[in-house]
Amino acid sequence: MSAADFHKLAELFPNETVTHSYVQDIQLPAVNGTSPGTFALVTLDNGLDHSKPTTLGPNTLMELGTVLEGLKERAARGEIAGVGVTGKPYFLVAGADLSTVKSVSGREQGLWMAQLGHDVYSTLANLGVPSFAFINGLALGGGLEIALQSTYRTVSTAAGALALPESFIGLIPGWGGVYILPRLIGPENALKVMIENPLSNNRTLTGPQAFKLGVADAMFEPADFVEQSVAWAAQVIAGAVTPERANAVDPADPGVAARWAGAIAAGRTFVAAKTSNASPAPAKVLEVMEANRTLTQAQSAELECETLADLMQTDEFRSTVYAFLDLVQRRSKRPAGAPDRKLARPVTRIGVVGAGLMASQLALLFARQLKVPVVMTDIDQARVDKGVGYVHAEVDKLLQKGRISPDAANRTRALVTGSVSKEAFADADFVIEAVFEELNVKKQVFKEVEAIVSPECILATNTSSLSVTAMAEDLEHPERLVGFHFFNPVAVMPLLEIVRAPKTDDAVLATAFELAKGLKKSAVLVKDAPAFVVNRLLLRLMGEVTAAFDEGTPADVADNALRPMGLPMTPFVLGAMVGLPVAQHVQESLHTAFGDRFPVSQNLQKLIDNGVKSIWDPASVTAGKPVIPAETLALMSFGDSPSTAEEVLRRTQDALAEEIGLMLDEGVVAGPEDIDLCMILGAGWPMFLGGITPYLDRVGASQRVTGRKFLAPGVASEPAG
Repeated sequence: MSAADFHKLAELFPNETVTHSYVQDIQLPAVNGTSPGTFALVTLDNGLDHSKPTTLGPNTLMELGTVLEGLKERAARGEIAGVGVTGKPYFLVAGADLSTVKSVSGREQGLWMAQLGHDVYSTLANLGVPSFAFINGLALGGGLEIALQSTYRTVSTAAGALALPESFIGLIPGWGGVYILPRLIGPENALKVMIENPLSNNRTLTGPQAFKLGVADAMFEPADFVEQSVAWAAQVIAGAVTPERANAVDPADPGVAARWAGAIAAGRTFVAAKTSNASPAPAKVLEVMEANRTLTQAQSAELECETLADLMQTDEFRSTVYAFLDLVQRRSKRPAGAPDRKLARPVTRIGVVGAGLMASQLALLFARQLKVPVVMTDIDQARVDKGVGYVHAEVDKLLQKGRISPDAANRTRALVTGSVSKEAFADADFVIEAVFEELNVKKQVFKEVEAIVSPECILATNTSSLSVTAMAEDLEHPERLVGFHFFNPVAVMPLLEIVRAPKTDDAVLATAFELAKGLKKSAVLVKDAPAFVVNRLLLRLMGEVTAAFDEGTPADVADNALRPMGLPMTPFVLGAMVGLPVAQHVQESLHTAFGDRFPVSQNLQKLIDNGVKSIWDPASVTAGKPVIPAETLALMSFGDSPSTAEEVLRRTQDALAEEIGLMLDEGVVAGPEDIDLCMILGAGWPMFLGGITPYLDRVGASQRVTGRKFLAPGVASEPAG
């Protein structure tokens, strides 16, 4: 494309927050008594604080390109010996500006955007002098690709969130990453970064991890990171240091070619398992990487641009941007209905009723994130010791993995104690119960705790389905009780459903939201209704599939019918993971509340009564060919009305649409966006579907069942044109 086309693209986005390119000339330190010359350091900075990451939009790229062209001219005149690129504190660059990218209109503009990035990055890679990227902080997508396009790279030990997350977002690392990375660190490692990490809850690399893989050539401490990096660059330019790249490969080597093919095959297996091939982007990453083994970088760049232009037009990309940008990045940070944070009370000591697995996970989370004392109680010393022991063992694991310092490990262990007496809660500001999911048991717990704690102490329940209102009805101060529903595993799952009962006061609620923020959880305010949001929808989904199975649909048909949704696991596998007794208990409570919309499976009850933990034989699931053991099959009886996979999928879609319509009518949440956010963060609903409500709009279920679309803002409900 011409420069005029690039300018035309930039002019379409006059409100872009531009990341500016500031140039500083530095005299390189002497090596063996002589300075290698002048070094031009480019700092990328949008002029905003650390809460506003630097991003790459058309105007940003145009400015960076102009600066680099000027440096290329200076290099040709012999005025500079090298060029470095770094970022403002905590960031190199957070990648492409998704607000801009999602606004690109039509394939032609998408192609311009892709080609503009390549044009600028090609200049960086061909300055005529060595280029260096000093990765001082977060570097995502196009930000990490700036580093990859540089000749050499350093990284700070404190840098976090280094990644190429494009397959998660609905794109490919199309500004050179998909070409350079496999050659730099090997095809297997490259697929971990480009496929496995993004599709595993968008996992990222730390600075040390990136250095170990070979993404960076040198690593320095943060205090004087830029100074150390410049000094290292001087040694490289002078020839005193030659970086070793142990993981680098030559794709023309026959042995590497075989590894390349093996990595691609393993990647396809991984993608199928994670997404059921329901999203096009991961497959495109593999397709482009497979092709570019025998291409030049320029040929690969052309393929990358065409692929990016195509992917920008897909429903999956636009849906992912809505889910990631509008929901996870924006709405989760401004929860609908949350009271003024100024009402929140300080929490300096926490009590946890129970010392089982969930309670122990909560204690560890509170101590590690809030850094306040946490005391657990249980009915005997053995249980208490087991709970405290679990916390200490988990801290030891974090220490062994290098995810926590020895001092932090010692402090965290010291913060968690145990007692057999609830008197230990006398000075607590916040007490949460994590005991058996039985209403009378929880009511008794709160009655005992209320008699001990101060009038200001907040009481919280981690119930997954029971009525918070009913738990509060016998309390002297029902306004102090709030639902605080975590998801398992507590350390990993980002969602926290905060449940407001009719009498819960604003100060209690504000404190709950501030605690959620301190715990690094995304909180959604929900009305006190059976099973709240995530479990209500998951149980409705599982109930439809189980009902189809009971009616005579073959197990493999029923369990795999929802594959087009790209869910992280099938309903029967999910049931086994949750535990059939737990799932059945919640289903029974929902049946009591809502009737036949939540049928209770007699077949599952027979399995539970006989101690069977899963419909599928666990070993067969691991082997990838699930079968029902003969003895399990003998316990069950089936109807004579089997359904096809398409029929099971449609009935499940319609059931979900019906349930969401009812939840919105009941005011369980403020809007469909909150249901989408809950399902994404609490149930692993795929980002590329954009949330459950726009998905149900697109497949027609909401219209079929409710007579209207949910029309979640930000997502087209019609297929891309």
